[in-house]
Amino acid sequence: MREVDVAIIGAGSAGLTARREVEKHTKNYVVIDDGILGTTCARVGCMPSKVLIQVANDFHRRHKFAEQGIQGAENLSIDRKAVMQHVRKLRDRFVRGVTSGMESWTKEHLIAKRARFLDANTLDLGDEKIKAKNIIIATGSQPIIPKAWQPYQKYFIDTDHFFEMQELPSKIAVIGLGVIGIELGQALHRIGVEVVGFTLDKAIGGLSDPEIQDYVAHSMEEEFPIHYGPSEIVGEENGKLLVKSGDYIEQVDAAFLTMGRSPSLQNLNLAATGVKLNDRGMPDIDKNTFVIPGTRIFVAGDSNGDRPLLHEAADEGRIVGYNAVREELQCFRRREFLAITFSDPNIAIIGESYKQLQEKNVDFISGKVSFEGQGRAIVKLKEKGLLHLYVDKKSGELLGAELFAPDGEHMAHLLAWAMNLKLNVHELLSLPYYHPVVEEGLRTAIRDAAKKVDKEHSPLEILRCNDPPVGK
Repeated sequence: MREVDVAIIGAGSAGLTARREVEKHTKNYVVIDDGILGTTCARVGCMPSKVLIQVANDFHRRHKFAEQGIQGAENLSIDRKAVMQHVRKLRDRFVRGVTSGMESWTKEHLIAKRARFLDANTLDLGDEKIKAKNIIIATGSQPIIPKAWQPYQKYFIDTDHFFEMQELPSKIAVIGLGVIGIELGQALHRIGVEVVGFTLDKAIGGLSDPEIQDYVAHSMEEEFPIHYGPSEIVGEENGKLLVKSGDYIEQVDAAFLTMGRSPSLQNLNLAATGVKLNDRGMPDIDKNTFVIPGTRIFVAGDSNGDRPLLHEAADEGRIVGYNAVREELQCFRRREFLAITFSDPNIAIIGESYKQLQEKNVDFISGKVSFEGQGRAIVKLKEKGLLHLYVDKKSGELLGAELFAPDGEHMAHLLAWAMNLKLNVHELLSLPYYHPVVEEGLRTAIRDAAKKVDKEHSPLEILRCNDPPVGK
């Protein structure tokens, strides 16, 4: 039986970053993965989706050309087959970027087999067994498909296979308007596919602030119809799938299932480790070390179901890789939460959401701004959006934010950095804002919040010479 210091199950974003940390301290490790290499992000997630979204938004922009004095937009057309070829071309480039970085170690350390636990330190690979002092689970996630819908699988498209489509359907149901559903649903609509959205409620893109939820729902309904509430597949008729929500039944050519992804743990035989599993087959996991308490088994990335985002998976991979080669586990502080949906306008949630703050009974106020009438938004012909900041009423410290705004991806980063640095609204107002930029809208929201907090501030928003520097 082969014995190693560390066995990493999964060669996705979390597994690869874990491997880099492990290799700094030992060459006696293995990475076990029997799937297609290249990471979920590069192959079927963040990167190819952004290519399609870019094409869709470029084509959609033609509706503004005449207003700007640019004539001839009515003659533009789109070849959807060529669009998908372009998406796959760039997707393959991103995948090559990942796999080329693996060439230096795969021959010696990669095992292209499936692993199952025999006990907390032993893995069965079929024709061989591996005994490991430390085991990192980084097996990623898989699309959720309800079992009751399986008879209609020929109509389904899931997130693992979406970008392989050679031809796009004429009419498609997008079931689930979370991040993936709203991003690609809007993109499909903008390249000429007839889209019908189905979602349980108005938490589109994960938003929880009721005012922004209503605003986003109305905005998206201007592009394609959305049905709210439980949906079900009720049959097929003349080669069409029947999708029902409430009193509505839609006939579609295909259903894009975007109801989320679940951790891929079911084939690992985790029960053999002796750890307690909940009704979803998940073990308890320490959120600062990502170890299963009482073991030397770590769970990182989408596998732990906590924050299924690439930058979080990379951070978690670094943490488990660092800890797996050390006797004493180190606790690491998480970066501020940052989630961005690349709809148009962008959706983002930063720090604590409105719902989380309400559930914790935090005494907070909201600073608000509308991007209707905001200077830079007018110039860009993108006058649409809301941004709400959630601020501690006493100290003025930023706690969280939700937004639906033009160029929101950039403002979301500024807010995440400010929260990570524990800045308050008065300190943020003392920083420079150029003109004209959408960040002036962000400043409007900060000013709105600053009026409502108890903490005193400089009368001019500019630090006096004897005031402490920002962040001190």
